[in-house]
Amino acid sequence: MFRWFENRLNPFPAEEPTEPPRSLLAFCLHYTKGAWPYLILASILMAGIAITEVWLFGFLGSIVDWLSEQNRETFLQTEGWKLAGMAFVVLIALPLLIFSNSLLTHQTLMGNYPMRIRWMVHRYLLKQSMAFYQDEFAGRIATKLMQTALAVRECVIKLIDVLNYIIVYFIGTLLLVGLADWRLTLPMLGWLAGYVLLMRYFIPVLGKVAKVQADARSMMTGRIVDSYTNIQTVKLFSHAKRESSYAREGMDEFMVTVHQQMRLVTQLYSLLYLLNALLLLGVTGLAIWLWLQGAVTVGAVAVAAGLVLRLWGMSQWIMWELSALFENIGTVQDGINSISRPQLVNDVPDAKPLQVSQGDIRFEQVHFHYGKGHGVMGNLNLHIKPGEKIGLVGRSGAGKSTLVNLLLRFYDVESGKVVIDGQNIAEVEQDSLRAHIGMVTQDTSLLHRSVRDNILYGRPDADEQLMLNAARNAEADQFIAELEDAKGRRGFDAHVGERGVKLSGGQRQRIAIARVMLKDAPILILDEATSALDSEVEAAIQENLNKLMQGKTVIAIAHRLSTIAEMDRLIVMDQGNIIEDGSHAELVARGGLYAKLWARQSGGFLGEELEEDVTEQL
Repeated sequence: MFRWFENRLNPFPAEEPTEPPRSLLAFCLHYTKGAWPYLILASILMAGIAITEVWLFGFLGSIVDWLSEQNRETFLQTEGWKLAGMAFVVLIALPLLIFSNSLLTHQTLMGNYPMRIRWMVHRYLLKQSMAFYQDEFAGRIATKLMQTALAVRECVIKLIDVLNYIIVYFIGTLLLVGLADWRLTLPMLGWLAGYVLLMRYFIPVLGKVAKVQADARSMMTGRIVDSYTNIQTVKLFSHAKRESSYAREGMDEFMVTVHQQMRLVTQLYSLLYLLNALLLLGVTGLAIWLWLQGAVTVGAVAVAAGLVLRLWGMSQWIMWELSALFENIGTVQDGINSISRPQLVNDVPDAKPLQVSQGDIRFEQVHFHYGKGHGVMGNLNLHIKPGEKIGLVGRSGAGKSTLVNLLLRFYDVESGKVVIDGQNIAEVEQDSLRAHIGMVTQDTSLLHRSVRDNILYGRPDADEQLMLNAARNAEADQFIAELEDAKGRRGFDAHVGERGVKLSGGQRQRIAIARVMLKDAPILILDEATSALDSEVEAAIQENLNKLMQGKTVIAIAHRLSTIAEMDRLIVMDQGNIIEDGSHAELVARGGLYAKLWARQSGGFLGEELEEDVTEQL
């Protein structure tokens, strides 16, 4: 039975996520699609529970009247069937309503509903551009995803519950008390006016504080996660105290919002208690006065006093629910600022998969400035022939990484186009584009999973033997066999830690190379691919890299010119422009900038003096 209710709402809907709206109501409605039938049914059951409870108070008033007026000997004969009906409601009908509502709320909605939101938001965020992640803490984004999912659930469910109880319970109370004497409703209407005024003043203020608090909480979490993620750097520079102070600043900002919130809560709670005391005094005193006048029965006095005490408890519950509601509204509004952003790099409608038959790459009059309007890259033209292997040379900031990022379509060009085998990459599916490109980067990050999972990331459908061959060709099989993690998993099953922190830089690099070897894409990008390796391992891997490059179009970036000297062609870049183009021998013979760098390096690294030389060349 529990499983049946748990399976009513699919927590992982298959439809592709779309950009969520930026307004609060539209955002909540957007992520509540599919859950409405169960929310409506749960609210109907909740209304039934509220009506039944109000009716029970009225019935208890009737019992008081019967006990004071009827003969003990004939009481059960005249009223027994009514008491039996009340017992049925109390023992069977009401528990069934509550149990059914609980099944819908806790089995169908409470778990599945926020998980649907997390699933849809996560898939939407995965398609955000690189620029989005460069501007945000990873921990901050994850925190907002988790907070926002729960906050949307709480906003919707609490709003339905509160409105249900306020409308059904209060209106039912007014009708029940008004049937005894309409004057008994006057203190209740006065209390309602005072209650609404209190909520109208305090709840929006609490909501604003909650919004600031949610942002402060995610910032605090982001700072803490940032320290943990970069723990090696923290320890290397002995900055534990500095990081503590950095986190303390975030915690202090968060505590300011907590204190603001708690002050408001104390004021609201105290004023509400006073208002409830006035209600109890007013209704009870008026009921007794009306009884003295013979206008109402003893049962009516009991009902009025009982309902006031019930309202006393409910008013505090509603206050906390409304406070939580507006706190969650603040959290959702804060989450909207991070989640409801347009995706900057999108597939065009009806985009087709990229077909790579040769690997011919063209950059045609490409302009790109990271949105600044100037600098970086302007009117760049470059043709890389099928199967050609080129090396990119230039100081930091020359445009090498930008060129690679544009080829991978991490960013869209501002004008011009990038073409692969006659296909504009802006018009093909992004996933298919990157599926045809293999890349080994200087800063190798591995997933916090097993070595096997990391290598198979390049080709998930590969069999065990292909995976082992890739590890062997990358000279990684020997050290992998000796790995063991904290849980006793060994070899290819050992987990590598966050970003591969349990491995050395050279070990991470070799696993990354194995991953790309297994992928075996027709276009290969090597960005300082062997920079983290010692000379012996580099020499061993270089032979296998040469095999990997056969039949592929290759773009290699290296500051150590000796590693790319044997490329078919070398491209020297500066300030987004190509200033030299030719083979190693041609550029050395030409006596230009590359020749000076080659003479100066003697197998070393590109020095800071490049800027001066580039200026002379330009």
